[in-house]
Amino acid sequence: MAEAIKNRYEFVVLFDVENGNPNGDPDSGNMPRVDAETGLGIVTDVCLKRKIRNYVETVKEGEPGYRIYIKDNIPLNRSDSEACDYLGIKSDADSLKNAKKNDKDIDIKIRNWMCDNFFDIRAFGAVMTTFVKGALNCGQVRGPIQFGFARSVEPISPQEVTITRVAITTEADAEKKGTEMGKKYIVPYGLYRCEGYISANLARKTTGFSEDDLELLWDSIINMFEYDHSAARGKMAVQALIIFKHDSELGNAPSHKLFDLIQIERKPENKDEPARSYQDYVVKIDMQGLPDGVTCIQR
Repeated sequence: MAEAIKNRYEFVVLFDVENGNPNGDPDSGNMPRVDAETGLGIVTDVCLKRKIRNYVETVKEGEPGYRIYIKDNIPLNRSDSEACDYLGIKSDADSLKNAKKNDKDIDIKIRNWMCDNFFDIRAFGAVMTTFVKGALNCGQVRGPIQFGFARSVEPISPQEVTITRVAITTEADAEKKGTEMGKKYIVPYGLYRCEGYISANLARKTTGFSEDDLELLWDSIINMFEYDHSAARGKMAVQALIIFKHDSELGNAPSHKLFDLIQIERKPENKDEPARSYQDYVVKIDMQGLPDGVTCIQR
């Protein structure tokens, strides 16, 4: 296992959407998620971590140590069983129980194998308990990286767009009509802000999240929409990644005070018009207010 990171980090990601749906809400007909009280758009942490997983899986395909635990069409217990197989243990509950009697560190060995092999476990953690002939338990890992929900800087105005298609579903329908109607939701434009945290303490104690992993994380954040384009999501791009690096493992300043140093404002000349691009905003970072022991990095 590579040496874990030694510095605490906080970061802010600014990304935007143009004529797309950044994160549909299945409870509302897949319309863009909106805070009902403020009208601000929402993108969940789960949505963003999915894009990071997809990026890592694409650029590190087949490379040892960079597999993805949470992925399509791969049952979790299949991956959990691999850890038991590697250690020569059957993956049923009785075998695990007997193995623990003979080796009190077996839980740690299983957890470490999972962390060594799966990038998203090293980064985000995982609950690795499934049920196959009893409890198959590879432990619970609290990851060093946490994302908050992304919120739009200003209220968004979701629009329902009616579309037509010439691909008729059934033979019976084809005899009656030449087109079918459909609908899709878009946000004409929205700039979103997401705040995140990286704990060097958890990386050292639990998952071994390393400096190489950290560089891959920054790359994946910057490029998380580049390999994820679709008609539904429109044009999405990361416009800024602002990183606060502490000089110590436990940090030198409260995270909320660092986040407050970043202010996003509309340019005066177009503040009365709807925003339609990132250039309609000004991002200000109060470098004079940086606490001692904290460095601000823009990527």
